[in-house]
Amino acid sequence: MKKGVLLNSDVSAVIARLGHTDQLTLCDAGLPIPAVTQRIDLALTQGVPTFMQVFAAVTQEMQVESAILAEEIVKQNPSLHEALLAELTALGQRQGNTIGVRYISHQAFKAQTEHSRAVIRSGECSPYANVILCAGVTF
Repeated sequence: MKKGVLLNSDVSAVIARLGHTDQLTLCDAGLPIPAVTQRIDLALTQGVPTFMQVFAAVTQEMQVESAILAEEIVKQNPSLHEALLAELTALGQRQGNTIGVRYISHQAFKAQTEHSRAVIRSGECSPYANVILCAGVTF
């Protein structure tokens, strides 16, 4: 049995396959997922698991260089936005880097998910609870 943090075989496999600058999207329960992109659906019920729980589990195994957010999160979900920025800052400190954050419109965000290696869907039901994580390297 795997000894690491991630027990979900699909999530673990997609992280293992990431190369530098590859993208991985973490999303709420409502984000449309392109048919061409691998869907890893973790949603069980409304709010389970939360977006931040999925973020915490994924980032324990993924080296993150930068993140992309929908600009609407700033006004439409300020508490999640602040929590996410705090976690990205803490993650950067643990990794020994600064994680750049870029904002794009929600429409552009949805289009950008087509370039992700996978979209991991949480049970989060709050607005704009989505992030595209861009993979870094550990050396």
